[in-house]
Amino acid sequence: MAAALFLQACKVTEDYKRPDFNMPSAYKLPDSLVTSSMDAIPSWKDYFKDSTLLNLLDSALTYNLDLKDAIKNIQITDQLYKQSKSLYAPDIDLNLLNVTREYRSHDYYSSPSSGWYDKRGKTAPKDLYLYQSHFANTVAVDWEIDIWGKIKREKEQAKSHYLETFEAKKAVQTALVADVADAYYNLIMLDEQLQVATRNYHLRSNTLKMVELQYQAAEVTALAVQQTKNQVLKAQALIPDLKKEIAVQENALKMLTGNISLNVGKRSALSEIPADSLYKEIPLYYVQNRPDVLAAEYDLMAANAAVGVAQASRLPNLSITFEGGMDAMLPKNWFNIPGSLLGDFFGGITQPVFHKRKLKTEYEVSKLERDQSEIAFQKAVYGGITEVRNALVAVRQLSEQLTIAKEQVAVSQKAVHSAALLFTAGEATYLEVITAQSNELDSELNLASLKAELMSARIQLYRALGGGWK
Repeated sequence: MAAALFLQACKVTEDYKRPDFNMPSAYKLPDSLVTSSMDAIPSWKDYFKDSTLLNLLDSALTYNLDLKDAIKNIQITDQLYKQSKSLYAPDIDLNLLNVTREYRSHDYYSSPSSGWYDKRGKTAPKDLYLYQSHFANTVAVDWEIDIWGKIKREKEQAKSHYLETFEAKKAVQTALVADVADAYYNLIMLDEQLQVATRNYHLRSNTLKMVELQYQAAEVTALAVQQTKNQVLKAQALIPDLKKEIAVQENALKMLTGNISLNVGKRSALSEIPADSLYKEIPLYYVQNRPDVLAAEYDLMAANAAVGVAQASRLPNLSITFEGGMDAMLPKNWFNIPGSLLGDFFGGITQPVFHKRKLKTEYEVSKLERDQSEIAFQKAVYGGITEVRNALVAVRQLSEQLTIAKEQVAVSQKAVHSAALLFTAGEATYLEVITAQSNELDSELNLASLKAELMSARIQLYRALGGGWK
């Protein structure tokens, strides 16, 4: 009973408990589902099917600079965690060839070292006589007894930071996978828009030729030629602008992959991208498996352990020190055992009393920082849920928009065909023709943009669910 009471008294810090954010029951994050929930999130190699994209992702996960930096952070915290595992062990210092020679004069209160001068048959001088002479080799052992769990909390803190860096690296990887895929599909969108702009430019150029022929036949005015030519130049100007955007996007992809000489390779067409029906109903407890959420929780664990360290630092500290070795007046007597042996033993309890409020400040600040970490954890959970819901809404609404845009393109293409036939038959004006062509260009560009937006929304949903690190 006494031992149990003593152990309870020594436990001055609280173990970590996951906070309850008072979320609606539909959005609870039950621990029992942590393992099973991840089975539904495929790896990026299974989620993405495009071979070019998979090669880009392979390169990014090998050479990306942000990911390399995250790996270095893991290696740093790994060293700190290894060091924390040995905190229970004593500090051992080996002092070799420790030479001490002290000289004094006649006004000093003591006398010369008689052994030194007697052995040499000399008389000690009045001033600057040898007072002390030591030639020593010693081993010192200093051991702190962990009464209040301070070392235990330091180990917990180091371990939590170590695991946090693992999750931070996963978070960097999920963001990287999403960014590379997003950039790739944006590049495909620009390719398709360039094809649309080039095709529309040739169509308008043919229309200009017809209008010029009609002008030569005095069937239309010079204004018709000028307005038609203006539409041709408008379509032509779009081509170099899109080529510029393609080059910029390719450079961005090279930066993401960590290989500035990378050849992006042959790209798929947006029309070849299959529909994604993977996520129709999303259990929001998936959010707990997001790397950023887990990293925030590990940070909270570390902050909770830091409170324990700060609190234990204010309590009495029990330490034991032992020093032993050989000490002689002359080096030749080092191994004159037992005559040269020495030993010291110290043990004591130190209670901090007044340190200019430093210890109390550290303790109070650590509690506030723990509260901040809990807020950050809550923000990560709520932010993850919001991102999932927003991505779901985007996927559903963009799917509807895409259906409408496809119909709009079909109508615009029919309008261009009809306008060309009517213009040839003299039943439509040049204004109707160029209007139909302008509408077709806008609708096809919009369709390509919506396809890319829908793919981006799917990618963001995949990332929001924590996909991309496996």
